[in-house]
Parts: sequence; structure tokens; C-alpha cells
Amino acid sequence: MSYGVKLKVWGDYALFTRPEMKSERVSYDVITPSAARGVLEAVYWKPEIKWIIKKIHVLKPIRFTNIRRNEVSQRTKKPSTSLINKGGTDDSLALYIEDSRQQRASMILRDVSYVIEAYCQLNDPADSNIGKHLDMFKRRAAKGKCFSQPYFGCREFSANFRRLGEDEAIASSENNGEKDLGFMLHDLDYQNNYQPRFFRAVMHNGIIEVPDLFAEEVKT
Repeated sequence: MSYGVKLKVWGDYALFTRPEMKSERVSYDVITPSAARGVLEAVYWKPEIKWIIKKIHVLKPIRFTNIRRNEVSQRTKKPSTSLINKGGTDDSLALYIEDSRQQRASMILRDVSYVIEAYCQLNDPADSNIGKHLDMFKRRAAKGKCFSQPYFGCREFSANFRRLGEDEAIASSENNGEKDLGFMLHDLDYQNNYQPRFFRAVMHNGIIEVPDLFAEEVKT
């Protein structure tokens, strides 16, 4: 059994990084299903449920801009278990920004606005408490509450959100006609060693229909 929700999300900037262009980041044209799922999970998620994305409404024209950001070129090392247990410190775990700072270019989206249509599914078919989860999501979204601030691809690009009522109409998109957006990341297959799966995204009058993660047209 499943129940649908509609969530409007918008923000000044977004960066849904194409995996084939990670050093100099380039964004997909629109939010990916996995990023949309992340937004919903930031508002409400429990281990008993999962969010399935069905449609993405792209309300505003697709616009890109270029920025340069200061980043660090390496990650901090993980402390060993013995070091943690002893409560000790290790100078080799430190990361000095001045020594590893580098500037990278990014092609990002600006002035984005989407409506995410999704439904909530229980992981255990024997569980019948989906109404409880749906009510909690509605209350949290209506009050602007979230477990963590939703974001568009990178945490510095925060997302605003508002739940649309069941009878509330979705605003018309400014994108008309059909546009082939090429292959896009759908999501990761967590049951198969985090294997990425891709689908051909086609936008019809601003609406992208998202197939099931394991549908025939979704490729690895």
C-alpha cells in the first residue's frame, strides 16, 4: 500500500553533479530522483519506509551560471579504533586548509523551482502503519520542520520547501514542448554494492516521468 505527497522545493542555486565530471563539477539540467528523495528524507524518514519518486515538475526555465569555490584537495584520515578507545589524539589526523586549498570551477543551476510527486512505501508489507508516517510527514512539512536542512546537491545550496495540499493545483511550468535531457542518475542500488542506475530523462511541458528503479529502461 502506498500514499502520495507533493512537495514544492525552490532555491537560488543547485548543483546535481554529473558523475562523469567530478573534478570540475557540472550539474545535470534538473534535480535527479536521488536528490529529490534526499529532500523528502530530510523532512521525514524512518527505517520502516522509503520514498519513491514518480514525477518531477520543473517550474522555471533551466539556467546555468559558473562559479569558482575554494575547496580542499584531500580528506581527513579516520582515527583508529584503538586511538578512539584511548581518547588519544594524533597530529596526522589534522587537515590544514592552507596546505591543501585549491580553487575549482563549477557549472551550477540558478533560480530553480520544482514540485516533487512521490509516494511512501513500507519496507515490510505486513506493517499497516503507513498512515502514521504520512501524517507525520504532512505535519512536519506544513510547519517547515525537517530533520536536516534539505539541499540541492551541495549543502551550501539549501532548499526551501512547502507541502502542497491534496487538492492544490501545481503551477504551470515555463518549459514548453519536449526536451531530451539525456541519461541521468536515477539512484543507487543499495542491495547491490551501491551500483548506480541511470535512465533517459525526457521532459514534456516541464514534467519528467520517473520510472521504477528496476524498470527495464533503467540501466546500470
